[in-house]
Amino acid sequence: MEKSNPYEMALEQLDKAVKKIKLDPGVHEILKYPKRTVIVSVPIIMDNGECKVFTGYRVQHHDARGPFKGGVRYHPDVTLEEVKALAMWMTWKCSVMDLPFGGAKGGVVCNPRAMSEGELQRLTRRYTANLIRFIGPETDILAPDVYTNPKTMAWIMDTYSTYVGYCAPGVVTGKPLSIGGSKGRLEATAMGVSFMCREAANLLKIEPKEGRVAVQGYGNVGYYAAKFAREMGFKVVGVSDSSGGIYDPDGLDPDAVQAHKGKAGSVRGYEGSEEITNRELLELECDILIPAALENQITEANADNIKARVVVEGANGPTTPKADEILFEKEIMVVPDILANAGGVTVSYFEWVQDLMSYFWTYEAVMKTLDEKMVAALKDVLETARKNRVDLRTAAYMLAVGRVAETIELRGIFP
Repeated sequence: MEKSNPYEMALEQLDKAVKKIKLDPGVHEILKYPKRTVIVSVPIIMDNGECKVFTGYRVQHHDARGPFKGGVRYHPDVTLEEVKALAMWMTWKCSVMDLPFGGAKGGVVCNPRAMSEGELQRLTRRYTANLIRFIGPETDILAPDVYTNPKTMAWIMDTYSTYVGYCAPGVVTGKPLSIGGSKGRLEATAMGVSFMCREAANLLKIEPKEGRVAVQGYGNVGYYAAKFAREMGFKVVGVSDSSGGIYDPDGLDPDAVQAHKGKAGSVRGYEGSEEITNRELLELECDILIPAALENQITEANADNIKARVVVEGANGPTTPKADEILFEKEIMVVPDILANAGGVTVSYFEWVQDLMSYFWTYEAVMKTLDEKMVAALKDVLETARKNRVDLRTAAYMLAVGRVAETIELRGIFP
């Protein structure tokens, strides 16, 4: 039976990379644990006058290479183990992209879909106030994640700025443009996924006009990934959200599906499509599969049924270690999450730089620089994989862990 604990999965992935690069056991021990774990109670007054207390987390994994960086998610299923895993994955993601950040992640256990905007604002501001001592533009920079958005980031930025007494846009990324956000940030994660789809298709000689794409998850990342894939010439044959999926072998129009979802609340029921389950979506006949939902979607139980030629991970941790082994044996290329969905944190880095400089880039400059960074990182990973005869995830971890370890060894341990 496979482990479903995301932190245990993250440790297993770390152990595999450590063995490959023959890392010093002391450094390995350091990397296994987050530097800081903050658990806060978040009491707010609900619209009905009732006081309700939510639990919030902020896990800061490692900052040897620079300030902590990572999103905040609002979800009823948020757990400390999940947040610890996501923080560790952020460390590797920043490292594989060669960004001067360490990994962090935050979460609040709540159901944002059942809360009003006023309740969400009070929740966000109280959560931020409880973290004031641990966050900042040079300390820990927050960002959007599941069920948080630019408006959430604006509330965090304003709360932090009010406490410190000056405008501090660099405390968060993914902000609205009018308060220091970056052009292209909203769609950056999906654009990075699309660049990886393009590069993988080139490597496997998949012609875009003949390539079929399936996308699991139709939030911000899934929708834009489908949209950009279609713009690149691929045929999007299936998409899904939490309630189920749709399939059309002749191709779906991502914008029309998004408009339908806005009215119906789900992609299901889209005219002219066949309804399928999320499991069926993952097992569709396609060339490129983009899991862009939550963790543990491709497991030992279904990996043998995956028919895609390449899996480009838009979500964090969608493939378990045992599933990785099966896909590698089946010669299915997996572009791992710490590379495939790193477009978001990369453009967040661009936004942070722009905020510090008070000088803002054009959309074209953001996307051109993102493309260059993603392709350069993929080349580094491919070269590592070729030299060591390993899959791309192992190669990405070897590269990322090696860079962080080198920084730790150079800096030493104080005192």
